[in-house]
Amino acid sequence: MNPLEPRPIDLPATVELGPGADLSFLDDAKILGAPEDPAELPRWRARLAEWRYGAFERTRYDGAHYDEPGREWTQTAYSVALVWLWDDLLYNVETGRFTPEKFVEHGVAEFGGYDAIVLWHAYPVIGIDDRNQFDFYRDVPGLRTLVDDLHRLGLKVFFDYNPWDVGTRRAARSDADEFAALVTDYAVDGVFLDTLKEGDPAFSRAIRQANPAIALEGESRLPMARIGDHALSWAQWFADTHVPGVLRAHLFERRHMMHHTRRWNRDHSDELQSAWVNGVGMLVWESVFSAWVGWNARDRATLRRMVAAQRAFAPVLIGGDWIQLTPEIPEKARDHGVYGSRFDLADITFWTLINRDEEDFEGIVLRSEDQVGDWYDVTSGVPITADDDGVHLVVPGRGVAGIVRVGATAGASCRATARRLGTMPRAHVDESAFPMRPAWLVAVPSVSGEASIGPVVEVPAGDRTLTVKHRRRETGLYDTAPYVEEWKPLPPRLHDMRTVTREVSLPGISVAVAEVSNAEYSEFMQATGYRPLVANRFLKHWVDGAPVPGTEDQPVTYVDLPDARAYAAWRGGRLPTEDEWQIAAAVEGFVRREPLVWNLTESEYRDGRSRFCILKGGSHYLAEGSDWYADGGPQEPEVSFKLVLTGGGLDRSSSIGFRCAG
Repeated sequence: MNPLEPRPIDLPATVELGPGADLSFLDDAKILGAPEDPAELPRWRARLAEWRYGAFERTRYDGAHYDEPGREWTQTAYSVALVWLWDDLLYNVETGRFTPEKFVEHGVAEFGGYDAIVLWHAYPVIGIDDRNQFDFYRDVPGLRTLVDDLHRLGLKVFFDYNPWDVGTRRAARSDADEFAALVTDYAVDGVFLDTLKEGDPAFSRAIRQANPAIALEGESRLPMARIGDHALSWAQWFADTHVPGVLRAHLFERRHMMHHTRRWNRDHSDELQSAWVNGVGMLVWESVFSAWVGWNARDRATLRRMVAAQRAFAPVLIGGDWIQLTPEIPEKARDHGVYGSRFDLADITFWTLINRDEEDFEGIVLRSEDQVGDWYDVTSGVPITADDDGVHLVVPGRGVAGIVRVGATAGASCRATARRLGTMPRAHVDESAFPMRPAWLVAVPSVSGEASIGPVVEVPAGDRTLTVKHRRRETGLYDTAPYVEEWKPLPPRLHDMRTVTREVSLPGISVAVAEVSNAEYSEFMQATGYRPLVANRFLKHWVDGAPVPGTEDQPVTYVDLPDARAYAAWRGGRLPTEDEWQIAAAVEGFVRREPLVWNLTESEYRDGRSRFCILKGGSHYLAEGSDWYADGGPQEPEVSFKLVLTGGGLDRSSSIGFRCAG
């Protein structure tokens, strides 16, 4: 398999144009591909209509799901952000508070604003201990307030459901009942079905009892039978024809919203153009589980233009007559790579045009027989007119353009909206370079010459070549995005073990032979009165502020990086770096306390959107039943685990401790 090429399942379906052709196989398509020859387009459109009516009969479709009061928002959710709950735009780790206004302001400035947000919460941390996916929501201080604030700021909120979470702590209730309780307690608007095309009927029933208007969004290709009860779906890794095809699920039910995404791409123009000509939305995902994949300036500008027009003319896109690949585009424009759709509702016509070529097209883009009315370019702000030659316009290379004609009988509000969009400042951005955002290592604290960290092993100064092993996951390692420009990563290239060689230069350092114990941390607490910024989960395993009798010599857990650093500083030391830990682990005398716990290291990285640190040593806990879980069990010293850091005290785990260096 070539990871840079679409798999057969991702490819667009070929629409058979011959009379009497069996079109039912298109029920399973992602995109209904378009023909290259313009002469075949009338028959192609006729076959699309024939397939659609046949699919109505095959599924006995009634569309009642989309009439449910309170669910109408899904039809106009043109821009959805998938965001790590602890993204630096959404959470300030220095203050321990959520910052929804900062996140929303960023979305408006860079992407034209969001209609909804998916609050991603557990993966890739889940499995580090026995907490289940519901714990990773319920343990978050202030989460309900965050949801309320996002609602106040105009966003709908999705929680995500991980069906593969079968090996962590089992709740007394079923997954369906647990998630239904989340829906009620946190006023959730939608459920994102991670790794699932469709929700289990029992799961769907339970959450709809909690909220009849709840919306389900599956990942990837939604089966025909579930369009009737899933208001949205995720168009992830959908390959298109050069002449843009039609999204099968949206053609079947125009009120069904789809969100295009290719998460690892540095060029999103293909998805943007498909969304534009189909009248659907986009998923914005800038940091994939701590791997930076931000959008280039050109694509951000394209989305800003798109969503402004889509929101303004949503009724036309949803309820208007849709002519796919409108024949009004002249040959010269089409030969350049200009294609588009036409949507008509009452006395409003909306053309959504795209340019497949890298170079701008300037010239006649439409030859419209009906030149009456007021014409507006609603994506660039350039005044336009229609005359006998047609409509003259610039369609940016790899970009989009939108034209609206408002007739004499259209309402004043429609005319005002078109006029407002048509007078926006021109925002043609050519910059398509990837916006690099390298992660930086937070400065390692210096060590005083009087560290008192107990028995130690010595790590001599010098240059070394270290072999590091890690499991290739979507997080990458350090600041690397592992699947750039690739199609869906699958085993064996997903979850496999990788080996890297690193050249390091280290100062001489002493590393404690064992992890800090409960008794030693208790001594620190009594001496300093230390209290963390956020107390949630701090020393959760202690009782009445003291270790449980019999556990004094066990490694202290339920501490995060600041808690560990505070103890080490009190001892006059610091945490060992990942390299120091790895080298020290090979020295005679280095031991592991029981039960075995992952060791924090002084290896915090930040990129302005996410934070992570490297864990060493493995632990006694091993979540089984899914490859998506965090690594567990004992590990060799060369194994590194990238722990994507959270907030609100959720980094504190029963399976993570630390030792000191000095």
